[in-house]
Amino acid sequence: MANDREKPIGIFDSGFGGLTVARAVVDQLPGEDIIYLGDTGHAPYGPRPIAQVRQFALARLDELAALGVKALVVACNSASAAVLADARERYDLPLVEVIRPAARRAVRATRTGRVGVICTQATATSRAYDDAVEAVTGISLTTAVCPRLVDFVEAGVTSGDELLAQARDYLAPIRAADVDTLVLGCTHYPLLTGVIAYLLGDEVTLVSSAEECAKQVYATLLGADLLNPGPLGRRRFLTTGDPSRFARIGQRLVGGFLTTAEAA
Repeated sequence: MANDREKPIGIFDSGFGGLTVARAVVDQLPGEDIIYLGDTGHAPYGPRPIAQVRQFALARLDELAALGVKALVVACNSASAAVLADARERYDLPLVEVIRPAARRAVRATRTGRVGVICTQATATSRAYDDAVEAVTGISLTTAVCPRLVDFVEAGVTSGDELLAQARDYLAPIRAADVDTLVLGCTHYPLLTGVIAYLLGDEVTLVSSAEECAKQVYATLLGADLLNPGPLGRRRFLTTGDPSRFARIGQRLVGGFLTTAEAA
């Protein structure tokens, strides 16, 4: 078990959004090594059929498992919705996803029971958030699909008039539902918190699926006696796309947290 503690955490996402999870994990667990794999060669996942998302996601998780990680983190809402059941059977490793931790936090945070979720089409089609809160009495869930927000983040754009106009349009049903809590149901969206908070106002609590996922990673590793209390961990970033583009856009989004990237 001691040697297992020193193994890295494998974090998988369809592209850049999971960097928000990786950064949150490192902030909470600075002694842990991480290997991040972004499937930018097939991004975005959101518009794709669930079966295709499952195929791509399992292939990438297989690659991380083969690298000898001690836990797998599915840092993508679309992939979490598509592969969770299969992945739990497929890997003999602790596995953390982003949907249930965020849903639990939203249920605790809401004062009125009116909760919103913004997500990709794949996540909305799966009804994963609906399933996660259906057993809780008094919760009314409003879902808005926001596909182009992923495109903005994947291009490294986190501000500007075009983004603001698109976000305002997407958030119209959320505002009409008068929610008091909004789940950022795609790990790309925390990178757009400024725009979203500006449009919704301070009275709406934003729940980051990335932050809640990182908290669950801590709890999972602690429960499995896999926490590494060692010195500052190492970070390795892999991509199925162009490594130089990944590093360039990643640095624009998360700064010095990401310095270089490798081909997966």
